[in-house]
Amino acid sequence: MNEERTAIQWLEAVHSGRTTSKAIMAHFLSRIAALEPRVHAWAHLAEDKARAEADRLDDQAISGPLHGLPVGVKDLFDTCDMPTGYGSDIYRGHRPPSDAAVVALIRRSGGIVPGKTVTTEFAFFTPGKTRNPHDLGRTPGGSSSGSAAAVAAGMVPLALGTQTAGSIIRPASYCGIVGYKPSVGLISPAGLKMASWSLDTVGVFARTVPDAALLGSVLTGRTLPGTSSGLLRPPRIGICRTPQWSEAEESTRAAIGEARRRLLDAGASVSDVDLPAPFDGLLGAQHVIMVHEAARSLAFERDRHADLISDRLLELIDEGGRTPVERYDEAQHLARICRKRLGRVFANVDVLLTPSAVGEAPVLAEGTGNPVFNRIWTLLGTPCVNLPGLSGPGRLPVGVQVIGPLRHDERTLSWAQWIASRIDPDGPVFPGAASPLR
Repeated sequence: MNEERTAIQWLEAVHSGRTTSKAIMAHFLSRIAALEPRVHAWAHLAEDKARAEADRLDDQAISGPLHGLPVGVKDLFDTCDMPTGYGSDIYRGHRPPSDAAVVALIRRSGGIVPGKTVTTEFAFFTPGKTRNPHDLGRTPGGSSSGSAAAVAAGMVPLALGTQTAGSIIRPASYCGIVGYKPSVGLISPAGLKMASWSLDTVGVFARTVPDAALLGSVLTGRTLPGTSSGLLRPPRIGICRTPQWSEAEESTRAAIGEARRRLLDAGASVSDVDLPAPFDGLLGAQHVIMVHEAARSLAFERDRHADLISDRLLELIDEGGRTPVERYDEAQHLARICRKRLGRVFANVDVLLTPSAVGEAPVLAEGTGNPVFNRIWTLLGTPCVNLPGLSGPGRLPVGVQVIGPLRHDERTLSWAQWIASRIDPDGPVFPGAASPLR
């Protein structure tokens, strides 16, 4: 067995008796040992505990849908048995008394948490130490930096992330993996260090759509198929460039064009979809809501530990503190209006196809990248899936984003798998597998 196997294939090997939880854990820990010194995806590792848990699982019957699989946990989620630092020096060595809800559900389902993955400071924009496995001089994106990089490098088959602006879809695009941001509120945020109660959304990283659906099913309690086998026809796809299209680099423009060509060749119905005029204001509304709520969510940290907060985050918090509540209410009102109009947007299409990111991953000195193509969908709360398989002029990943109607996650994932299999029928090549890290 090798690192190219999917999470579902690892599980099938366990169920058939061809491997054990101990062997799976040994494989992934060896990947971590080999690549972590260069990728820096982990804030904390608990290797001995992970091995002990794998041994315990091998001594009992299959315990759940994630039996024996290692799952990376973004260091924004509380864990009772290892430090949780939220990407901030304020919480260095912090030990929560309990697990976040999603961590408890992963463990109940037989998943093993080998450690905590790096997050940017309180899931905002100040970078952590993580590098992009496809090019160590590039960012993996933020804020779910470590989770995306760990999955892309084959250190874990699955990982948790969160999105307030673009922190799942953008890193997934940069790292060439699947990122699934569910409909807002579908996964419990209990035990998450929240920045924005209206926007923060728990999601997952995986190598394939079915793998993402597997972890999503555990966390939502819903059956998320992640396959296209039940679909009776090709999808009706709307190419939606969004009002931010002018910010797309040539690599993203080319990726959308190439995806369109391949999907038309596969029999899909593809048309252009323009968003109604009120949607033009959503980008600004998302920012207003984010900073207004962050100023309140991080009030303790701002008042007691301002010296340990980065200048950029302090500026955002203080901007939120100065924002009149009337502007916040107007932004929320616009979001409600646009959510009501989503039915018209999806009237003649099953899903939208939009950019996932501005382009290829920027160099480290430029930060974690621009979430301009993710912000409005986070505010609207729609399910979003980044699909890998295309690349830019630097031979780095460039993803495309599949967006479905609000609360239609099951169908969105099914359509996403149909699209993924046509965009890249052979599946993406991951760094450290067919090619060395560079």
